[in-house]
Amino acid sequence: MSFDLSSLTQAVEVHGHVARILIADHKGSSPREAGTSMLVWGTGYSGTVGGGALEYQAIDNAQKKLKNNSLTNVQRIPLGPNLGQCCGGSVTLVTEYFTQANLPDTNTVYARTVKPNTPEPLWVKRIQTKLRNGTETPDTHLQDSWLVEPISQPLQPVWVYGAGHVGRAIIDTLQGLPFDVTWVDTSADRFPAEISENVTQLVALNPALVVKHAPHDAQHYILTYSHAIDLELCHAILSHSFKTVGLIGSKTKRTRFITKLRTLGHSSTQISRIICPIGDPSLGKEPKAIAVGITSALIHECANVTAQKEAQI
Repeated sequence: MSFDLSSLTQAVEVHGHVARILIADHKGSSPREAGTSMLVWGTGYSGTVGGGALEYQAIDNAQKKLKNNSLTNVQRIPLGPNLGQCCGGSVTLVTEYFTQANLPDTNTVYARTVKPNTPEPLWVKRIQTKLRNGTETPDTHLQDSWLVEPISQPLQPVWVYGAGHVGRAIIDTLQGLPFDVTWVDTSADRFPAEISENVTQLVALNPALVVKHAPHDAQHYILTYSHAIDLELCHAILSHSFKTVGLIGSKTKRTRFITKLRTLGHSSTQISRIICPIGDPSLGKEPKAIAVGITSALIHECANVTAQKEAQI
């Protein structure tokens, strides 16, 4: 887990004064692990620290204190009968309050005291030195009244074209996971009324024209209502830098698209990068099954990338 500075900054821009509730430590059984956090503002919240009475009380306390310039609050809370939770362990919650004036000014690690006028201990300085040298990847750590968290790195961009049954299932399944999702369709009324915060809705009469705005490491999933639009999207993505591209459809559709894309000037090597069918065929063809297959592949790929980075440290 890491400090999601991007989400916090966006929340502050919208709501002005935002509380961040963090599980900084836990002992024994707890609903979520250290590093889990959520954001709270006057009229709502995002994320979760495990639900139940623990979360309800934490949100209520944070919203009451948002009305004032509240100081950081640290609580060690037993998860027993008093909270109506049967985990049996305990958690240490740290609640911090942010405005535009005190957002962290760092892109690597956020180290701060949770108790005023506490000198920076030696272990914090050592972590920062190792991080600068590329020999340390810190976890969330609370000790000596100092709290250290790594700043989360940019999320993997995922572009989904089509807001039909499969598109909606994919978006629902990706909710709460570390991906920066752009969702494209031809009309605003094709999207659901509620869309999760990590999703950017993009309306384009011709979806192929927006491909040029996608990051060069984006993963694309094409599943519109039109084979003609799907083909245009394949052509545009193959003409642009990309990480992966998946196309909904059968082997027959893939064969037809291969022929047409060759006519459009794409090489066999480039065309072979199109994944079709998408998802895990062994799970079935239902929208949710396709979405689970796609999401599982994305999670495994991110885990492999993280493991490779850690192996290089």
